[in-house]
Amino acid sequence: MPIIVDIDVMLAKRKMSVGELADRVGITPANLAVLKNGRAKAVRFTTLAALCEALDCQPGDLLRWESGTSTNA
Repeated sequence: MPIIVDIDVMLAKRKMSVGELADRVGITPANLAVLKNGRAKAVRFTTLAALCEALDCQPGDLLRWESGTSTNA
């Protein structure tokens, strides 16, 4: 999938752990890891909004499109 998830980048910039972000957003660390590692097939807008609020960022800071990138073999 050509959508790249940059939650790791924002976590590093904010010096925040995955567990702390999961608590702030209200999702499990396991579900956050699925999203963070690019394995999620979808994300709810409410979750995206909560991530943006917790990380003080815009959706484009967390998600980006790269042409030619594919995880399908």
